[in-house]
Amino acid sequence: MAETLQSLQDLKGAVETVAPEAPKHVQKLDAQGRAYATGKRKDAVARVWIKPGSGKIVVNERELGVYFARPVLRMILQQPLQIANRKDQYDIVVTVSGGGLSGQAGAVRHGLSKALTYYEPELRGPLKKAGFLTRDSRVVERKKYGRKKARRSFQFSKR
Repeated sequence: MAETLQSLQDLKGAVETVAPEAPKHVQKLDAQGRAYATGKRKDAVARVWIKPGSGKIVVNERELGVYFARPVLRMILQQPLQIANRKDQYDIVVTVSGGGLSGQAGAVRHGLSKALTYYEPELRGPLKKAGFLTRDSRVVERKKYGRKKARRSFQFSKR
């Protein structure tokens, strides 16, 4: 068994202060040289593949402007690329399902941010600081029995 320590000096000599090492993030690519990540938001799930290219974005086999017609949704989708200053450097292929268009845009943003960190691990800091790597866990609350919706109850009547 270990020897008994008599003073604080003995304790200081016995225990070496070893700071835990930060985890090393490495590049994760598939056989075709693409980075893959899954993003989620509300009920939407997006599968995102990125590879070096001219900046072409395809969502469910359609162009970005066709699938996400509203400018706000396209802006949400391109936020990670703007923060990373990689606007026209990657070709992005996305398949997204479930939820509505707003949830799908958030899911694609989450997946794109994760895929960027897999392709270039040094981008993790700025994307994490912007909050794009955090999964937004808010989902619709379930309907309760004896109520009209999740919290709304039926109208009360005295008579």
